[in-house]
Amino acid sequence: MASSRKQNQMKPAAPGAKLQLKWVRSAIQAPVKQKLVIKGLGFTRLNQVVEREDTPSIRGMVAKVPHLVEILSN
Repeated sequence: MASSRKQNQMKPAAPGAKLQLKWVRSAIQAPVKQKLVIKGLGFTRLNQVVEREDTPSIRGMVAKVPHLVEILSN
């Protein structure tokens, strides 16, 4: 049977591409796993902007906490 899961429609990243990520919502009431994802992305303060390489692992981390972070630029 076909999978009912939505397929991610993101285009592949160019080599050396960067993502600018902004932490927009507090993780105080978030589960511990989501707090660890925020820490793993390198955030230390709310409203902080960090630049990370555009890799599948980083995109996967962002996909786990889309309600806490936003992508500023691709």
